[in-house]
Amino acid sequence: MNRQLPPGWVETSLAKVCHIRSGNSTLIKGRMFSEPTPDLVPAFSASGQDIWCEHAEHHGPGIVVSAVGARCGKAFLADGSWTAIANTQVARPMSGINVKFLWYLLNDEDFWVKGGSAQPFVKVKSSLEIVILLPPIAEQERIVDAIEEQFSRIDAVESAAQAALIKLDTLRRTVLTAAFSGRLVEPFNPRRSPDGLPEDWQCLSVGDVSDVQLGRQRSPNNHYGPHMRPYLRAANITWSGIDLNDVKEMNFDPSEANNFELCVGDILLNEASGSPNEVGKPAIWWGEIEPCYFQNTLLRVRTRGPLIHYLYWHFHFLARLGKFGEAGRGVNIRHLGKQGLVNFPIIIAPLHEQKRIVAAIEEHFSRIDATKASLERCLQRCGVLRRSVLTAAFSGRLVEQDPNDEPASVLLERIAAEQPKSAAPRRRSA
Repeated sequence: MNRQLPPGWVETSLAKVCHIRSGNSTLIKGRMFSEPTPDLVPAFSASGQDIWCEHAEHHGPGIVVSAVGARCGKAFLADGSWTAIANTQVARPMSGINVKFLWYLLNDEDFWVKGGSAQPFVKVKSSLEIVILLPPIAEQERIVDAIEEQFSRIDAVESAAQAALIKLDTLRRTVLTAAFSGRLVEPFNPRRSPDGLPEDWQCLSVGDVSDVQLGRQRSPNNHYGPHMRPYLRAANITWSGIDLNDVKEMNFDPSEANNFELCVGDILLNEASGSPNEVGKPAIWWGEIEPCYFQNTLLRVRTRGPLIHYLYWHFHFLARLGKFGEAGRGVNIRHLGKQGLVNFPIIIAPLHEQKRIVAAIEEHFSRIDATKASLERCLQRCGVLRRSVLTAAFSGRLVEQDPNDEPASVLLERIAAEQPKSAAPRRRSA
């Protein structure tokens, strides 16, 4: 391979710097435990160190590679007493190979040669032939120290960004709480009724201020017919709006248009969900497809007075807090139902206040969204920076070379000399 190697480095293969063997496939049928106790040792599966067992097969540092499945190629660092079970490969570095250096090298899912599609797997034999660049022992240690110093700084940035994202979610709830308690826009009304609301605000039900309709049930009889029409279902409703990437069709008779055809400004809410905080998740329909209908996994709300966006943000607030889920029926799946939404209490501000509240919410959320996008870009750059650090590390550009280091070629010769010699083949008698 034609490339300019850093001084003291050498080209070699993975097979010459570590031993690789399969995890113990028989232990998958043995006694495994989900919680640790003093007499158990950590066990690695293809998902990582997520179980414990009674038997330790390995002692000291090693690397466990997920060999099958979604995390195929992910490497986990192990130490102490531990075990690896089925669907893993165990890499043990040879003498003179820094285990963390090898781990950082192998912990790149693109490093491994893989097969399969629906169920990917590591091709161990092909992977052992991959050419790698090996630095001297002393430089391996300097590289590991430099990687960890850089990663420590990146970790600190990522931790701060993640904490800031959590605070943004809290800020969203704070804005909505203030909005529907009369404390978001000035002048704040100091006169309040016994329930804590401004005197000119009302606590009504959704049915008092809007028309509520449950969508049409999907049945085999409607899979075909002369009036096939697009319709929306719960899967089309997201927190950021309506997703039209996967819109189904079924037959809607023209006589059903009044009940199930959508109009611009309709608010659609998830009727049910297994997650309480997803029940009642709202989105506004703006007529992107005409005509379009809706299924009974959704509830439609048509305002009879309050501003569309005021109701939307109120529903958004209630859904995020899990209030619709708490009011729903069922155990595993919480159903709000048409009557449940009709009777659900909401707070209605005077019309002029609704306009100001909506404007204030959207101004605050616009700033929050901009900050969130900036933080997400920061996290993406952190990921790019990590890859850049590793690329520099394994090409000899992360730390300086020391001419006094023992060359890696000498290390490889010593490793080869320490390997057991193969027995000479027996000669057949004539």
